[in-house]
This record gives sequence, C-alpha cells and structure tokens, in this order.
Amino acid sequence: MINSRNRKGAIELSIGTIVVLVLAMSMLILGLVLVKNIFQGATYNVNTLNKNVEAEINKLFNDRGQKTVIYLPDNQAEIKKGESFGIAFGIKNTAEGESGASLFSYDITASSVQTGCQLTLAQADSYISLGKTASGLSLTPGADATYRIVRITPPDTAPLCEISYDLNVKKNGQPYDTSFFIIKIVGR
Repeated sequence: MINSRNRKGAIELSIGTIVVLVLAMSMLILGLVLVKNIFQGATYNVNTLNKNVEAEINKLFNDRGQKTVIYLPDNQAEIKKGESFGIAFGIKNTAEGESGASLFSYDITASSVQTGCQLTLAQADSYISLGKTASGLSLTPGADATYRIVRITPPDTAPLCEISYDLNVKKNGQPYDTSFFIIKIVGR
C-alpha cells in the first residue's frame, strides 16, 4: 500500500513538472516574439526617419537651389556635454552641360570658436567623432544627392561655448561649395 502511494506521488510530481516546463517554454517563446516585434518596429521607425530626413534635404535643394544643404534649423544645433549629436547634410551635382559623373569629397573643420572660450580649433575638430571626411563620392549631374551624417560628441570636460564648423566640398579635387553650421555646447 505504501509503495503505490509513492508511485502516485511520483506521477503527480512528473505531471506538475511537465506543466511548469510547458508554461515556461510558452512564456519564453512569447517573450522572444515580443522582443523581435519591438526591434522590427524600432528598425522601421529609424528607416522611416532617415527617409523623411532625405526627403526634407531634397526639398531644401529644390527650394534653395544650393549645391550643399545642411539639415539644421538656421544651421545651428545645441549639444549637451558628453552626448553625441548627428547632423545630416546632402551634396548634389548641379553642373550644367556635363553628362558624366564627377568625384566629390568633403571635409569638416572647425573654423572659429566663440570669443573668450578656452578651446582651440584643434580641440573643436576632435569633437567630430564620425563623418569628418569622405572622398570618392560619384555624383552624376541632376541625379539624387548623396546624404551623409557627421556626428559631434563634445566630452564632459568641454567648455560651454559656440563653435562654427565649415563643410568644404570639392569636385574632382577643385573647390565646389562651402557651407557652415554652428554648435552650441550646453550643460547636461
């Protein structure tokens, strides 16, 4: 009699264990599906945002007829110390009478620092963490622009001041266009 009770308890324990395992696997699968959906939604939002920025840059090209466009209100941005900020811009080949593609390059350099700011131009240049230069950008006249992002990351030790950066574009090694933007470093 004692022996049959132990078997019944062992069967109940194994059925309980199986139920717990099935529930745990179901929750794991549901969790993975949820995480996948969140990442797909985030990727979609980023791609949509990128396409919207490109559309706005194209609109600015059409409205202003410029060779380069920086996507910033009044070409100015505020960046908190220790944080990274991306600035989108576009370059378009507006040459008339040409049919072949030309090679473009650009570089971004600090051109001036606010009066009284304890910052050198070399230090301001070091705040450019990504997209400082590029070359070999092939652009056909009248075709869509090429889009780039420059990332500015002032360190936590950066002084609170304004910096002007120049975007210098060359076409086949010759000066093509120059634009500028201003960064204002603010506290956290």
